Amino acid sequence: MGKPTGFLEFTRELPKKRDPQQRIHDYKEIEMPFSEQDSQRQASRCMDCGTPFCHSGCPLGNIIPEFNDAVYEQNWAYAYEILSSTNNFPEFTGRICPAPCEASCVLGINKPPVAIEFIEKSIIEAAYERGYVTPKPPKVRTGKQVAVVGSGPAGLAAAAQLNKAGHTVTVFERADQIGGLLRYGIPDFKLEKWTIDRRLAVMEAEGITFRTGVNVGVDIKADDLMYQFDLVMLTGGSTVPRDLPIPGRDLKGIYPAMEFLSQQNKRNAGLPVKVDHQGVTYGDGEIWATDKNVIVIGGGDTGSDCVGTSNRHNAASVTQIELMPMPPAERASSTPWPNWPMMLRTSTSHEEGCERYWSINTKAFIGDDNGNLKALRLVDLEWKNENGRMQMVEVPNSERDLPCELALLAAGFLHPQHNGLLDDLGVEYDERGNVKATNYQTTSNPKVFAAGDMRRGQSLVVWAISEGREAARAADAYLMGESQLEGKTVSMLAEV
Repeated sequence: MGKPTGFLEFTRELPKKRDPQQRIHDYKEIEMPFSEQDSQRQASRCMDCGTPFCHSGCPLGNIIPEFNDAVYEQNWAYAYEILSSTNNFPEFTGRICPAPCEASCVLGINKPPVAIEFIEKSIIEAAYERGYVTPKPPKVRTGKQVAVVGSGPAGLAAAAQLNKAGHTVTVFERADQIGGLLRYGIPDFKLEKWTIDRRLAVMEAEGITFRTGVNVGVDIKADDLMYQFDLVMLTGGSTVPRDLPIPGRDLKGIYPAMEFLSQQNKRNAGLPVKVDHQGVTYGDGEIWATDKNVIVIGGGDTGSDCVGTSNRHNAASVTQIELMPMPPAERASSTPWPNWPMMLRTSTSHEEGCERYWSINTKAFIGDDNGNLKALRLVDLEWKNENGRMQMVEVPNSERDLPCELALLAAGFLHPQHNGLLDDLGVEYDERGNVKATNYQTTSNPKVFAAGDMRRGQSLVVWAISEGREAARAADAYLMGESQLEGKTVSMLAEV
């Protein structure tokens, strides 16, 4: 490495964040500027470890020690060349990835790991600033027409790779703007949407066609799609939310988390919010947390995003509850290095103000005389190991009602929407309801491929990008007999 003693000389540092009491009044990204010299020092901490486990920890197989070395040498062009060879969208992963690569960093065994995610963001922003990110349309077209259905991270990655191979790619999106989860699921304070528009401009200049407001299966029938295109890539995501069918579920004031988040993203973009990102009209109009007691049901990242958005709405109180026990403060012995650690994580949204509770079950939604939600009936849980399986038992006399006028269901997603396009195409589903595929090729139709959450189930953005890249390589091989696109065999270490 460029500075073999860097990990001894410098400690891990990340960009400072704006004051929580100031940033809750806007939706701008919360990190403050960080100099290239600071990035250089952080990159110098990458040690000559011999076997870089970070490669296996990253679902994309990013070549991390090499781009760290290039940053240390201040060779930003080479750093960008290395990074972009494995990652189509480092401006996204550099902002919102939980960085499984850092969890498997060798330095992280007994010191704070290398700040890989931050260095990745530094590289791509330097590349844009210096003009390294330019359209690179293919020199030769194959004559093959490919439809990509869904414009989230998996769809965009598949489109970029298939276009790179010379195929003519059309991306269909039923929402009014391209981006899927990136556009309407992730709050602006984590990912400002100009980062998406900046990348889309490059992709359009490379020859990719984007069609918004097209609900494939309705506006374009499945048979017409199959007739018009040589190959169809399904990347519509996992969009059916996990519900909570308990007494009082029909009360007003209970919503899936994604409806709440997508509405606010539309407001930020100056767009109407009466229709969500799936084209479904809200029965109760706009969803606001202002002056309400908000309870977020679900302890994951989506729930955290609801916390941050509720704080920006000036909610009266924000509480996040989780069914599972509270994770340990440090890496659990059950997930030793270099595995993804089971441990307590505190997000920037939590720093802004939130009560958090674990081992809590929701028994019922309680309403007033007008059919509006006024409270949640909760009960404490005790988790017991019975014959090797964790079983939850209600704690006696712990049942109580907690005031709540807005409940947000952030318990994850079940599977993609079946009715419509998928059923019309006749695709098979696996035991979880996801599209069944072998090497990304559906088991029911050889010219239909699937990638991302639609195939593997709800997961990370970095996994979706990896899925899109790998599915594009498989699709290219199907169309042409072989593929020159980059490929990667992902280690199980990266399963998060």
